[in-house]
Amino acid sequence: MGLTLTLELAAAFLALALFAGWRGARPPDPRRGPRLVPWRFPMTLAACGALILAVHVVNLLGVSTGR
Repeated sequence: MGLTLTLELAAAFLALALFAGWRGARPPDPRRGPRLVPWRFPMTLAACGALILAVHVVNLLGVSTGR
């Protein structure tokens, strides 16, 4: 995977993590009914994906992070 695609995917995952974190932190509104999406789980998955892609970017830039 090239550097451009990796940076684009990392930005998308980071944006999704920020959006899901914002939605999950909002107080519940009983008038609108229950939340249908558990926002903390997508936030965690997106943050994990962004972290993995950040390590991949560092590897593409020439830094050795493992064996």
